[in-house]
Amino acid sequence: MSTPDEAELCYPHLGNSSCRRIVRSHSVSVLLHIILSSISVLTVTLNLLVIISISHFRKLHTPTNFLLLSLAVSDFSVGFVWVFMIFLIDGCWFLGADWCVFNTVLSYVVPSASIGTVVLISVDRYVAVCDPMHYQTKVTKNRANICIVLCWAGSTVFHTVMLKDNIEHPGGFDSCAGECTVYLPPFAGVIDLIFSFIIPISIIVVLYVRVFMVAVSQAQAMRSHVTVVTLQSSLKVNRSELKAARALGVVVVVFLMCLTPLYIVSLTSGFGVKSFSSYIFVVGLVFFNSLLNPVIYVFLYPWFRKCVKCVFSLQILKSGSSEANIL
Repeated sequence: MSTPDEAELCYPHLGNSSCRRIVRSHSVSVLLHIILSSISVLTVTLNLLVIISISHFRKLHTPTNFLLLSLAVSDFSVGFVWVFMIFLIDGCWFLGADWCVFNTVLSYVVPSASIGTVVLISVDRYVAVCDPMHYQTKVTKNRANICIVLCWAGSTVFHTVMLKDNIEHPGGFDSCAGECTVYLPPFAGVIDLIFSFIIPISIIVVLYVRVFMVAVSQAQAMRSHVTVVTLQSSLKVNRSELKAARALGVVVVVFLMCLTPLYIVSLTSGFGVKSFSSYIFVVGLVFFNSLLNPVIYVFLYPWFRKCVKCVFSLQILKSGSSEANIL
């Protein structure tokens, strides 16, 4: 029979070399497991619907939607990261050093790819709204796909280098048994802050401020009827593009709100050795954004609601369903 002190240890048989678990009442522990498990299942399911919708229906094969597809893939991956977070509810890591490294790399690469994708979305909306006459030639499907591949490859390589010490020495920075520690050298933390937060966020804000200014000026022009006949067609294009920009703007704003606290905590607490469990809230907020994105699509994109109906009614299995006009 274990003593009270042993019950608080992740590995009671290791004594003082074991980390201490976070002791909670049984009801609270069960509630947390239910909440996190539900978030994980919903995140995987909803983003899988986005992936199936955009991949299946040809009418949705546009550069903008390919960027949404990339974002959905990263959000889908986050659904599995939630599973690892469930193991850290009590502050103990039981999956071993190798899985800790895998979780660490995945936890950095996936959000970084999301940040890069949001930057690409901002560039896409900037060109569509501010240079609509050349949008079709500047932003093509092939170019969008190439940018997406480069985004994911760059994110993977960048964070593999940043986390090199963790990869080469699994468990080498744990202070006790049952810990999953993330180590970033101070200079690496600063580089990560600059390239994963400051530069991307600056680009996103600058581009969307420009898009907002164009939207305001066009709204004023349409209200005052100050339009030229030769510009009427381009204004029609802009109205649809502005509508898309507003919808994606909601995605961008929610993304920034979920991402910013993580880097504020990093700045205020400094860089170096960090226990993953100590970052559980702000990291969880970043990952929770992956559930919010498809929820936003439900409210802002009629085509997504139609696609969901097609999937659940199994119409998607019918021959020629990929050619259906769901726009």
